[in-house]
Amino acid sequence: MRVSGHVVRDTEKPVTLGRDVIEVDGEKIAPAKRVYVAMNKPRGIVTSARDEKGRATVYSLLPQDSPWVAPVGRLDKASEGLLLLTNDTGRGARILSPDSHVERTYHAQIATVPDQELINTMIRGKTVDGDFLRVKRAAIVRIGNKYSWLEIVLDEGRNRHIRRLLAAFSIRILRLIRIAIGPVVLGDLPKGKLRELTRQERNALGQDGGRRR
Repeated sequence: MRVSGHVVRDTEKPVTLGRDVIEVDGEKIAPAKRVYVAMNKPRGIVTSARDEKGRATVYSLLPQDSPWVAPVGRLDKASEGLLLLTNDTGRGARILSPDSHVERTYHAQIATVPDQELINTMIRGKTVDGDFLRVKRAAIVRIGNKYSWLEIVLDEGRNRHIRRLLAAFSIRILRLIRIAIGPVVLGDLPKGKLRELTRQERNALGQDGGRRR
């Protein structure tokens, strides 16, 4: 292998993409094209490459000729909505970093009629199983006789964050849909389908992690 004209025998030698020229057996190795896609994950699909229980995963929804991509964060099996996938692991890590504070917006259907005190308490936060869980913003979207919809915004994400927080108030979630990650919105993307992120969305995600101001 040659790196910028120099023979290298250490296969773990660090290189700088876009600057170093890598050759193997005389052939230049081009970096993989960066891929950024949005998926509308249905309920019942697992966010992993493989599942020990044989359940369908998000990879079953990708085209057979799709390049390797990894999910940016997770949605649990019972949750649905926007999931980002990319082969740009650096940008994916920046989106997930707590320092980026990328906002994630959800719509939650709950089996109760909430009041403003519940919203205020969710914003103040509560310690659940040793984790302090809070939301950045919350609002009542729609109220029915028995069921209601909340819009919930997080700028951090712990395992089953919203489900655990609402369960601490004995509130059952009927549906949980992620509708936005930073500047990327789910919109009318059909369930189980994918679309490429636009240039504007990619650029926005590269600016302070895409957090809204």
